[in-house]
Amino acid sequence: MRKSGPPKGLIAYLVLELLEEKPRYGYEILKEIRDLSGGHWEPSYGSVYPILYKFEEKGWTERIEREDEPDRKYFELTDAGHDELEDRRERGSEKAHDFADVILGFFHVYAAFSTDDRFEIPHLEGEWRFDEEFSAWIVEQLVRHHEHYFETDFERITETPEEFYERHGIDDE
Repeated sequence: MRKSGPPKGLIAYLVLELLEEKPRYGYEILKEIRDLSGGHWEPSYGSVYPILYKFEEKGWTERIEREDEPDRKYFELTDAGHDELEDRRERGSEKAHDFADVILGFFHVYAAFSTDDRFEIPHLEGEWRFDEEFSAWIVEQLVRHHEHYFETDFERITETPEEFYERHGIDDE
């Protein structure tokens, strides 16, 4: 169970991956992360720039000057930064459960707002609503993205969570 927000270290990992592609400046990194999330999430300036400065202090990045954009602070990975990225990639699979917890946790809250009588959130004309139709739309989008990224038709999984975890050797404690 996650205590809050995106998995710890996610933004730092994304920054390293994006800097491996090419030197970038902070705002460019923010926009790229927004694009990766399908436009649904964009970290704040207050999270990306401190990461860039921390990476610079650790010697994982260095600032570079560009004649065509002298006022922008571009960062590129150093050899030590490439090593750090490789290390984080190896540890990355540990984050999959954290991601699932965030996605499922927020969906459960969305569904609770839709169905639990303790919450009385009014339906506003022309706005998203907490109801069955909008919940189904969220699930439909997830299925469409699954089919797009994995180039396959989505097939329902009939296993209970316990059966799924057991089949994959996952300890759910």
